[in-house]
Amino acid sequence: MLDRITQRLGLRTDPVIFSVSAALAIVFVVSAIVFTDAVDTAFGAVSGWILTNLGWLYILGVTTFLVFLIGIALSRYGHVRLGPQDSKPEYNDFIWFCMLFAAGIGSILMFWGVAEPISHYADPPRADVEPESVEAARQAMGFTLYHFGLHTWTIFCLPALAFAYFVYRRGLPFRLSSVLHPFIGDRISGPAGRTVDIVAVLGTLFGVAVTIGLGTMQINSGLNELFGVSENRVTQLALITIVTCIAVASVASGLDVGIKWLSTMNIVMAVALLAYVFVLGSSVFLARGIIETTGVYLEALIPLSFWNDTFGDTGWQGSWTVFYWAWTITWSPFVGIFIARVSKGRTIREFVIGVLFIPTAFSIVWFSVFGLSSFDIEMHGGGGLVQAVVVEEDLPGALFAFLEHYPLTTLLSAVSILIVVIFFTTSSDSASLVVDMLCSGEAKNPTRQRVFWGVAEGVVAATVLTASGVGGLDALQQTIIVFGLPFFVIAFIMMAALLRSLRREMVAEPARVRPLSVRRRGGSGGRS
Repeated sequence: MLDRITQRLGLRTDPVIFSVSAALAIVFVVSAIVFTDAVDTAFGAVSGWILTNLGWLYILGVTTFLVFLIGIALSRYGHVRLGPQDSKPEYNDFIWFCMLFAAGIGSILMFWGVAEPISHYADPPRADVEPESVEAARQAMGFTLYHFGLHTWTIFCLPALAFAYFVYRRGLPFRLSSVLHPFIGDRISGPAGRTVDIVAVLGTLFGVAVTIGLGTMQINSGLNELFGVSENRVTQLALITIVTCIAVASVASGLDVGIKWLSTMNIVMAVALLAYVFVLGSSVFLARGIIETTGVYLEALIPLSFWNDTFGDTGWQGSWTVFYWAWTITWSPFVGIFIARVSKGRTIREFVIGVLFIPTAFSIVWFSVFGLSSFDIEMHGGGGLVQAVVVEEDLPGALFAFLEHYPLTTLLSAVSILIVVIFFTTSSDSASLVVDMLCSGEAKNPTRQRVFWGVAEGVVAATVLTASGVGGLDALQQTIIVFGLPFFVIAFIMMAALLRSLRREMVAEPARVRPLSVRRRGGSGGRS
């Protein structure tokens, strides 16, 4: 029956994955609207239990993923190419970086660039540091870069590597279930594999919904600053509708038109904003600070990778670190497949280094410039950011409060709003492309399928943000912590699946996977 309906609609997808995922998303939307209090209570209880009992596992797990990726890149498997051994990358390095970055955390840098450093500066995570002190500033930068450096990109890199390997190396479909092939074989096309793919579709919808929700709150705050637009749920619903329409138009134009050019344009605009703040701010202070902040991050990296707030037990880590990891993990199937989609032909070593270290280097510069500039304003420039962001709890308005201290504030705020819109437009249309691939297992499908998922993302985001009985940010946090747990478990399976498959390949076809230079040195006649 589902097959016949799919054929009549002209869809090219797995009817079970598509229909069940769509039905469950609709059930959530209707339930959240009709049974608001019950849904809020359920998500609040489950997310609270996860934070209390499994927060430590998130901390240890993400650190384990990072060690695994670095290890596999430096191992004998590092030369294995993600595709035929003679294949070449489809996109040059600059375009590749722009696309993976814009689809990854571009919108999040705009939201948290000022908000997180100034929050930790005024309210340090560790109680042994005096608020608004030099040591508080150092600690704030250490925690901020821990959240947005190697660990965040580890969560993206692991599934991206798994997808790229199993799709381009082993010829399996673009589905999360493909990574289970070393354990269950062709049963990935059966009920077990489809269940995993349905979970992936739903997790992606909710992960992107959180990003759209945060972006909407920030855009609303910026419009309030510029034009006095009210910050309420009606306005946010209208904004989600507008941006969803833009995202749908972009996704309909395809990867090489909409997403590619929007990503490139937005990175250029973001770098221009970064340069403006650097040049017109305390440039020498910032130049010195970027170098010092790099050292602060490296010094804090190992301790924070294992820190669980065991003795303080303040609950801080659940509200910040565990929320970040759960949120990022729900993004991981979609960002992973998207990065894999644009990374064919690169070696494992090149892939891991590129995905982990290049975005992390950019994040260090970004947060150093905006974070240190925020501290400079508080210490030497009249202040006001702590009051606006921390005391008044206006996290979405942090960037715009910050820009008030620079010339051409109105123009900068308008440009910043545009950057946010484009960043989460690229996130939404990338997610639409990927969700469609999760349902079909193929990269090229009818446009209306991608349009359907683009609209679905906007509807889910609107529901989570505006139909909840709790505050907007709290609703986003509770939802994502619940949906992040299944993906966290699957990430451990990914590591085992990659290692098992690589070992089998090395044993079965050692000559084919050996580096070309080694094969030449060991060729016939014993020539060196």
